[in-house]
Amino acid sequence: MSKQHKLTNATFRMGRRQFLSGLASSGLIFSGVHHAFGQARVPVTGGEAAPLPIAIPNFVAGSPADAEVGVGVTQVITNNLKRSGLFAPIDQAAYIERISNIDTAPQFQNWKTISAQALVTGRMTRQGDGRLKAEFRLWDVNTAQQLAGQQYFTSPEYWRRIAHIISDQIYERLTGEKGYFDSRVVFVDETGSKERRVKRLALMDQDGANVRYLTRGSDLVLTPRFSPSTQEITYMEFGQGDPRVYLYNIETGQREIVGNFPGMSFAPRFSPDGQRVIMSLQQGGNSNLFVMDLRSKSTTRLTDTPAIDTSPSYAPDGTRLCFESDRGGKPQIYVMPATGGPAQRISFGDASYSTPVWSPRGDYIAFTRQGGGQFSIGIMKPDGSGERILTSGFHNEGPTFAPNGRVLMFFRDPGGNGGPSLFTVDISGRNEQRVPTPGFASDPAWSPLLS
Repeated sequence: MSKQHKLTNATFRMGRRQFLSGLASSGLIFSGVHHAFGQARVPVTGGEAAPLPIAIPNFVAGSPADAEVGVGVTQVITNNLKRSGLFAPIDQAAYIERISNIDTAPQFQNWKTISAQALVTGRMTRQGDGRLKAEFRLWDVNTAQQLAGQQYFTSPEYWRRIAHIISDQIYERLTGEKGYFDSRVVFVDETGSKERRVKRLALMDQDGANVRYLTRGSDLVLTPRFSPSTQEITYMEFGQGDPRVYLYNIETGQREIVGNFPGMSFAPRFSPDGQRVIMSLQQGGNSNLFVMDLRSKSTTRLTDTPAIDTSPSYAPDGTRLCFESDRGGKPQIYVMPATGGPAQRISFGDASYSTPVWSPRGDYIAFTRQGGGQFSIGIMKPDGSGERILTSGFHNEGPTFAPNGRVLMFFRDPGGNGGPSLFTVDISGRNEQRVPTPGFASDPAWSPLLS
C-alpha cells in the first residue's frame, strides 16, 4: 500500500473522483499474476448464480478506542455485499482463524475449511493528527493470492463513506463491474396521518443511513431527481399558485426556480450533461414536453399533441428520450430523438405503462406497469423487446436505477392506514430488499457515484 489517499473535509465535498484519482496508477496492490482471477469471481450475467461465500472478519483496531469504528466498518461492508445478492458473508461464529495482523498472509486452509472463496482483512488506526487510517486487503482463498489492497485517510466522521468505497472496490474486483455503494438517494419523506400528510425532501446514503432533510414540509414536494454531473436536485413543489420546478444545490442549500411557465410544470429531469432540464408542461387538457437550457434559460418545445406526454427520461448518451404518453388511448412508453421528432411506441402489453427511466448503462428502460389490479416494476430493452417483470404487488411505483444499472429502487404503498416504503430489487428480479427509512418514504431517485 505505497500510496496514501487522503479524505479531508474539503475532498469529501469534492467527492470520490478527486479522492480516488490516483487509484489506477498504483494505489491497488496485486500479488501474483493480477490479470487472471482465481475461483473467487462472481458471475453477474445470466443463469442462477449462487452468491459468493466471503469472509469479512472485524477490522483490526490500532487501539481499543478504534475497535468500535473497526466493527462498524466491517458491518457496513458486510451489509452492502449481502444486500447486493451476489455475496454470502459467512457468519463470524464459524471462523477458525482470528486475524490480528493484516500485514501477514492468512492461513488459507482455515478459510477453505469454512468454504470461503474470498476473504477481506482490514485495519483502522488513529493518526497523531486525529484522522483515521483505513486499510483493507482482498484475498482469493483458493489461489492464496491478494486481489486488491488500499489505504485511505479520513476524518473520523466519514468512516461510513470509507466503508462504502471499500465495498465498491471489493464488488468491482470480484464482479468486473462498477459498484454502487458510495452513492446517495433523494426521496420524499412522509409523516403524519393520511389526511394531513407532511412531505419533505430528504437525502440519505443508499443503505438508508445519514438521513438529512432538505425542505421543511410547509409545501408539497414531488419527483426529486439527481443531476448526473453535479450535486444538484431538481424537483416539483406545490406552493402558492401553480406547481414550480426548482433546482436545489445539496452542498450550499441554495435553490432557484427553473423557470416561470404558464400552467403546471412537473416531472422534471436533468439531461446527462446536467446542462438542461426536461419537463412536462400542462396547458389546458393536455401536456407536452419542453426542455430548458439552464445557462441561457431558453426553452424548446419537443412534443405538440392533444395527448398527455409526461415523465421524460434521457438515454445516457443524450441522443434519445423515453416518455409516457396516452396518445394511443392509454398510457404507454415511447422513444424519440432528444431534439424532438417522430416518437416510436415500445410498450405493447395489455396494461398501462408509466414512469419510464433509462438505465445508466443504456441497456434497459425501467417502468411501472398497471393491469389486473397489480402494480409491477419491470424492465425492457430500448426497442421494447425482452420485457421482464421484476416485482408485482399493490401500488409499486417510481423505479430509479443504481449508478451501475444493476439494481432498481422503487416505492410500495400498501394502502389503508399505512404509507409507502422503499425497496430495491436487482435486474434479475431475484433479490428484493426493503430500505430502512425513518418514516414513510416515496419517490426515490438514485445519485450517480459521488464524484
